[in-house]
Amino acid sequence: MENTEEIIALYPTIFVIFGVTGDLAARKLLPALLSLYSKGMLPKRFSIIGFSRRPFSKEEFRDFIRSKINIRFGQFREEDVKHFLDHIVYVRGLFDQVDSFKLLATKLHEIDKSWGQCSNKLFHLSVPPSLYEGILHQLHDSKLALPCSDETGWSRILIEKPFGNDTKTAQSLDALLGKLFKEKQIFRIDHYLAKESLQNIIAFRFANSMFEPIWNSKYIDRVHIKLFESGGMNGRGKFYDSVGAIRDVGQNHMLMMLALIAMDKPESLSSNDIRAARAHVLKKLEAIPTRSMTDRVVRGQYVGYISEEGVAANSKTETYVRMEARLNLSRWKDVPFYIETGKAVAETKTEIDIYFKNIENKKSEHDPIKQNILTFRIQPDEGIKIRFFVKTPGHGLITEAKTLKFKYSDTPFFGMIPDDYERLINDVFIGDQTLFASTDEIMASWKFVTPILENCERLPLKRYNKGVTEVE
Repeated sequence: MENTEEIIALYPTIFVIFGVTGDLAARKLLPALLSLYSKGMLPKRFSIIGFSRRPFSKEEFRDFIRSKINIRFGQFREEDVKHFLDHIVYVRGLFDQVDSFKLLATKLHEIDKSWGQCSNKLFHLSVPPSLYEGILHQLHDSKLALPCSDETGWSRILIEKPFGNDTKTAQSLDALLGKLFKEKQIFRIDHYLAKESLQNIIAFRFANSMFEPIWNSKYIDRVHIKLFESGGMNGRGKFYDSVGAIRDVGQNHMLMMLALIAMDKPESLSSNDIRAARAHVLKKLEAIPTRSMTDRVVRGQYVGYISEEGVAANSKTETYVRMEARLNLSRWKDVPFYIETGKAVAETKTEIDIYFKNIENKKSEHDPIKQNILTFRIQPDEGIKIRFFVKTPGHGLITEAKTLKFKYSDTPFFGMIPDDYERLINDVFIGDQTLFASTDEIMASWKFVTPILENCERLPLKRYNKGVTEVE
């Protein structure tokens, strides 16, 4: 049986990047494609078409792409960079202009003709969400989304989060996508799902029989999911001000982490079963009652945020949020899931703490609660650690905390862990949707988050200084 690389190599593919001159393409997409190319993991015949409105000659575009790659990713061999650039062409156009998409169609046809066969088409929307609808309509009207062959000419679309601004807009976007593509053709990116350390949660839980019997409310006291960044806007002020912390990472990255922690063991490791298990959890999120909103949701904004470039002078956008979520599942009865994220705080880290109940159930000044804590460190310093207690040497039965750790950086395969976007692009090529969000997951997430967004104006916006370790 052919392996994944052999399957990919067989079928010529054209990768169309809408918004190729933008930050996402420069930071993530192009380096990931170059890395896959340098590893021999792209089709033998492939082409990348960059689509944007900036005027470039062929050489100017090559120089632009080279500058982005060299500035950020100097580890690639010059020979690989040169040959990779030979596969990239540019189409100048506007996202809402019919003639621009005719030019794109002509270029696609020219490449297919030169190869002597119909190729796979992969469209990536590396643009602000406000431009999604226009591009999707143009793809539909120009018929570019239609596969040119039932045998080798599949057509797929990669679309970035956020998927809408609330339940209504997410439903509208999903309906539009449904007119163009079948569900199996739609790959909704939540790049956190592609992180090695996040995937390891599934392996850790279901490959170690000692944990599953205690993975429930009888033994687990609470779960704390944290995504902190020490930096501020870094040039993303205009975009961030339109979404805020809840939409930017709360509705997607953080709820996906919650789903991986709380889901039941899937019937199989197939894409459909894993996504269904995650979706089942998200559908069981209990809506936070309006009367409890101020107790269970905390919003904050760091001092100086309104001075960031692109941010409105009177902005009420949150840069910090803490939410208490509950699940209507017997396994997790009365177990709170705390979701906390913030910009401009003391440390950049993403981790999940599982607090197990204290068997002794004691708490005093001289005998604090002794809880076992299991921590999944997502980034940086990816790994897993467990806090447990042992007897302190000497007379008497006194215990002290110790930590057992596993760190990816201590393993020989650490340097071989693929980048998030490398893994995602590779999975799109083979049609594996496991690491991509499904319609059910997205709609369930918005159902939980939308009432919070609708009540944001009623929630106090706490001000906090940059570099704080805790927002009170």
